[in-house]
Amino acid sequence: MDGSPAEKVATIDYQSGTSPRRRAWRVLRMVFLGLAVIGGLLLLADWAYKRYTNVYIDDARITADVISVSSRVSGWVTKLHVSEGDRIKAGATLVSIDTRDAKLQLSELDSRLQAIGAERARALTEKTMIDRQTKSAQSVRRSQVRAAKAALAGRKSDLDLARTDFERTKKLLERKVVSRQRWEERRNAFRKAEQAFQQAEAEVAAATAALIQSAADREQLLVLDRQLAMLTHREAEVSAQRERQLLNLSDRLIASPVDGVVDKTFVNPSEFVTAGQRLLMVHDPKKIWVSANIKETDLRHIKIGSEVTVEVDAYPDKVFEGKISKIGNAATSEFALLPTPNPSGNFTKVVQRIRIRVNLDNKDELLRPGMMVEVNVGIDDR
Repeated sequence: MDGSPAEKVATIDYQSGTSPRRRAWRVLRMVFLGLAVIGGLLLLADWAYKRYTNVYIDDARITADVISVSSRVSGWVTKLHVSEGDRIKAGATLVSIDTRDAKLQLSELDSRLQAIGAERARALTEKTMIDRQTKSAQSVRRSQVRAAKAALAGRKSDLDLARTDFERTKKLLERKVVSRQRWEERRNAFRKAEQAFQQAEAEVAAATAALIQSAADREQLLVLDRQLAMLTHREAEVSAQRERQLLNLSDRLIASPVDGVVDKTFVNPSEFVTAGQRLLMVHDPKKIWVSANIKETDLRHIKIGSEVTVEVDAYPDKVFEGKISKIGNAATSEFALLPTPNPSGNFTKVVQRIRIRVNLDNKDELLRPGMMVEVNVGIDDR
């Protein structure tokens, strides 16, 4: 049975599978596919343009001077004054180490200094006393020497007179002018004068020896001066030990070297630490920068002072700006722990990396050391 023309057309469309709804969906799909292709091409073109007009580094990191605070002395940790994440000021106490033994040693050194001071005072007093005594004794001995010499001169005159009288009397006796008794009297007088002269000589010698002895007694002053010099050296030595002990005592209060933040602690109270042991790590959040390694083939496109944009993975909607402040003078491979010599002659050329430093302008203390960032250096104006 024959139907109407509309029914025949519908039947044909149904049989051929090209209904109007399907055709509309097919058109829309082709439009969306075309837009997607165009969008992809635009993105690819933008990416290629940026790669051509920028030096792009996607493996850069935020860097800071992270300071490992260590102990210069050994001892028990009595108190940990900070914890991870705390803000600290330069000079603030971070860790306290037991000071009892250090204080006892300081007291011992103070006692030794006091003993040296007392010994010095005794030596100075003894020196003053000996100086006065020997000066007085020398003055007396000089007077005695002068008196003995004067007496010797008088005895010498008496001896000369007695000798003259004796010689004259002897001649007169030979001529029998005087009696033998008179001669014997002059001889006895001469002998007495001679003995008196010898006694005066002995007194001069004794007085001179006493003067020499008094001069020798003053040599004790040199001995005391050497003792005082030795005490001075001992005092300087003990004072140096005391200064070292004061330094040791002050080193038991470990202070922060910078204004910053505590990144990590490695000890707890009651633990024993040794000299040089790392106790905690701190850094100044205001002094951070970006450390990046660029390809050696891109080195010609940058210079110190080049403006840089930095995108941080932690803040995808925020762009940081900065400038290149330093460019490395050697490839990073030169500082590798395991060098790569080529003794066999086989060689594979690999693009080397040069380290650069980027100082940021708007840090706002949002960035932490170790964060991954992407760096773009424009080269349009090269």
